[in-house]
Amino acid sequence: MNLLLDTHILLWAAFDQNKIAGAGRSLIADQANTLWFSVASLWEVAIKRGLDRPSFQVEAGVLRAGLLSSGYSELAVEGRHVLGLSVLARHHGDPFDRILIAQAAAEGMRFLTADRTLEAYGGPVLLV
Repeated sequence: MNLLLDTHILLWAAFDQNKIAGAGRSLIADQANTLWFSVASLWEVAIKRGLDRPSFQVEAGVLRAGLLSSGYSELAVEGRHVLGLSVLARHHGDPFDRILIAQAAAEGMRFLTADRTLEAYGGPVLLV
C-alpha cells in the first residue's frame, strides 16, 4: 500500500515514534508499504521553522535527508494535485492538509494522519 504521511506523522516518525498509535507504527514498519512524504510537508516545516519559535527547531533539509535515507519516497506537488483542490470539500481550512489529501486522492494513496478533523474527507484518509 502507498502511504502519504501527514506532516505531524512524519515528524513523529523521525523524532518520537512513541507518539504514533500502534496501528500507525505497524503500517509504517510494514515493509510491504511504500512510505511517501510530500514536498508540501517540507514547505510547511520550512515556514514553521522560519517563524523562529523556540518550540520548533526542525530544519526542512535535515528532515528531508533523513526521510530519504530511511527509504521514504518524495512526492512533488503537481498541477493535477492543485486542480484536485477545486473538488475537495471544505471540511478543513488548513491549506497544507488540503493539498496533502488532494495529492493522496490523485495518486491513489492512503493519507496517514492522527488529525480527527480530517476523517470527514473519507476516501484516502486513514486515521491512526
